[in-house]
Amino acid sequence: MKLVNIDYIPGKELEVLGIVKGTVVQSKNFGKDFMAGMKTLVGGEITGYTEMLNEARQIATKRMVDEAEAMGADAIINIRYGSSAVMQGAAEVIAYGTAVRIL
Repeated sequence: MKLVNIDYIPGKELEVLGIVKGTVVQSKNFGKDFMAGMKTLVGGEITGYTEMLNEARQIATKRMVDEAEAMGADAIINIRYGSSAVMQGAAEVIAYGTAVRIL
């Protein structure tokens, strides 16, 4: 599956199949959350949250790809990601784009 964040694939004719998305709400475990709170006292990257968001993006992307494959797509164009906090220590990540068939 070809994934791009532009609205075309250079040199290819495309048939648009529709919008696809994948979403996940991911949380951290209590121990890592406690350590992240301690990190805010001294500053710097909170690697536990970085890892959580990277994992959430991977899951959301896979779910989006699965939806596109079910539609018979060869590629997803114009991919975008969004995230929002849904509660303390948990974030929603959404991946979305346009499923296309390469002609």
